Amino acid sequence: MKKFLFIFLTFFFLTPKYAQNMEVKETNQENFNLEGALAIFKNAASLEEFEKAINEENNNVNNLDLNNDGTTDYITVEDIIDDSDHVIILSALVGDSEKQDIATLNIEKVGNDEVYIQIIGDEDLFDKNTIVEPYDISEKIMSDKGPSVGESIITRIMINVWTWPCIRFIYAPDYRVWVSPVRWSLFPRWWKPWRPINHALFITHIYKHRGYFHRIKTPARKLHVKYLSRKKNKASFMKPKRIPYNMGRKNHKR
Repeated sequence: MKKFLFIFLTFFFLTPKYAQNMEVKETNQENFNLEGALAIFKNAASLEEFEKAINEENNNVNNLDLNNDGTTDYITVEDIIDDSDHVIILSALVGDSEKQDIATLNIEKVGNDEVYIQIIGDEDLFDKNTIVEPYDISEKIMSDKGPSVGESIITRIMINVWTWPCIRFIYAPDYRVWVSPVRWSLFPRWWKPWRPINHALFITHIYKHRGYFHRIKTPARKLHVKYLSRKKNKASFMKPKRIPYNMGRKNHKR
């Protein structure tokens, strides 16, 4: 009887905490538009232009307020080169010396003019293996004879992104590795933080990109040692502070 009571009380007290953590994680991942970020990257001419665009309200990419100060967080962009590959890190500035990784764009070069890209949500905010990639449709006719005549198989395939302007930019011989100069006390003058909108409304902006980019749940195409080493040695802002949005937290002043 005592053993049963102990198990019951443990479950009673731990379940609300687990539910709160899951609630915040789900809310956070719905407040950053991975598909939208990839769509902007596709059209950006440089990483500086890409960073500016994802921090503009009318592009509907960022709706995060991780430090609960009532306004959206600024997202920085940093490039890490790993041999012929690039890992572009998107991080939210949340305090004087605190940043939270949001996602990475993993860019893999497999030939002189063949490059593939995935954007991967950080596991502090997204479910494991939340990956978005551009795709195309391939249709194969099964047979021109027999009972399956006329039938076809349609599959989604990854596309080569070598022609994207920003891909050409980072692989140019004179490219200087981009690390955002923005810091907590040095925000750009053009940036105007806004109040986050309801996430149920915000996620409608994600759906419009689903015709060009799709989510997969398989592991990333390639793991990059340099980024994994950086991630291992970098403290997470969210893990020790994952609390519901309606609970108090000391605000940071911008």
